[in-house]
Amino acid sequence: MTSPHIFIHGHYVTTLSLTLQGFKPYASTIPLPSCWKEGEAMHRKRAVLVILLHFLETYKGILQEEEKAGKVIKDLYLLIMKDSSLYQKLEEEILKLHQLVETVELKVTEESHPPSKQVKPLFRHFRRIDSCLQTRVAFRGSDEIFCRVYMPDHSYVTIRSRLSASVQDILSSVTEKLQYSDEQPSREEALILVSVASSGEKSVLQPNEECVFTTLGINSHLFACTKESFPSLVPLPDEIQVSPGDTEIHRVEAEDVANHLTAFHWELFRCVHELEFVDYVFHGERGRRETANLELLLQRCSEVQHWVATEVLLCESLGKRAHLLKKFIKIAAVCKQNQDMLTFYAVVIGLNNAPVSRLRLTWEDPCRNHKSYREVLSRMKPPIIPFVPLILKDLTFLHEASKTLVDGLVNVEKLHSVAEKVRTIRKCRSRPLCLEMESSPQQLQTKAYVRQFQVIDNQNLLFELSHKLESNNQ
Repeated sequence: MTSPHIFIHGHYVTTLSLTLQGFKPYASTIPLPSCWKEGEAMHRKRAVLVILLHFLETYKGILQEEEKAGKVIKDLYLLIMKDSSLYQKLEEEILKLHQLVETVELKVTEESHPPSKQVKPLFRHFRRIDSCLQTRVAFRGSDEIFCRVYMPDHSYVTIRSRLSASVQDILSSVTEKLQYSDEQPSREEALILVSVASSGEKSVLQPNEECVFTTLGINSHLFACTKESFPSLVPLPDEIQVSPGDTEIHRVEAEDVANHLTAFHWELFRCVHELEFVDYVFHGERGRRETANLELLLQRCSEVQHWVATEVLLCESLGKRAHLLKKFIKIAAVCKQNQDMLTFYAVVIGLNNAPVSRLRLTWEDPCRNHKSYREVLSRMKPPIIPFVPLILKDLTFLHEASKTLVDGLVNVEKLHSVAEKVRTIRKCRSRPLCLEMESSPQQLQTKAYVRQFQVIDNQNLLFELSHKLESNNQ
């Protein structure tokens, strides 16, 4: 009897080779060997169930990527369900298996046709209320998304693309939309793809780069242009109109904002597979395809920081601005009470942003005291949303402090340390988040506001706003 093995390529389980001989006893139509006692058969069945449950729990977020990976699971699930009435002592394990199979959405019906793929609007490409109110689900490389690609004159085309698409694939879609292919462009007219930040910083993306959508800055956009027109590229006009008047943050309660922030960030955190943390640190640029959900969470963390600074600096009234600072402190306090350390630190960092902190206010930066953070975190019980950037910092230290291979041998001690850090992530999510929030039109409005912030991420513009509020000689 061959031993079961799992071969994983990146995040994708491409084969799951398990010996059928070990699974046949699950089928009620196949008699058990006479040498097996009932207790021994039960023990073996429970052992296989435990292995299967552990596998599904660990890889439930990536089993959907390739249909072949789930075929054995589906077949085994059907065999187990046929036996379920005969082995009532396994009721608890079978119930867990049923729940996990539903979570993974493995279709067990015979000859069922695969549903058509749903195209997902990516994090900030469209501001659609209907989509932003939906529960976030994990992105995979094969998911299709809508994306805008701009031209030098700020017109744009909307393309439908895989999340893992290469720059060359994106340019091919843009070219098709623009009907460049009919014109047989010369080499000089060929398009290049450029990321343009709100500050005006430009970065030419290489044709073989993948998953560029999730690596864009908060207010960065993709531009397609020729090499000739590259120098003339300028960022899009500011999306936020700087005008007097109260913004939404002044009309909502701090507790409501904090609770909706925690709920949303819990959704995003749950979407990140544990392996994404390892791939992000160990593989760098090569791991982009496997780290989309983590990069979106990091982008959101940055967005919250800039949201705090934006709201404070757009408030012209000194009295209201002082009140707003108190509101943000309260939001941070409620998030900490919710054990949402990600939002707590993001808000605090936003208040410590130089254009805000220079407004004659003194702040203590708790982010510099990692020891204090770790002590607070150690006293918390799940569910917890940790400060993800610090986890990545710890993993980076573990990775760079020692080699993975030493004299051709695997550095087991290093990998044990990495695994221990990853287990802390699993522990944080070992219990579901339960927040009591009313279902009312006002709460839905707050929910929509929290999930689609409009922020200024141009540091120069933030400083300009800061100096308008309080010049150096005040």
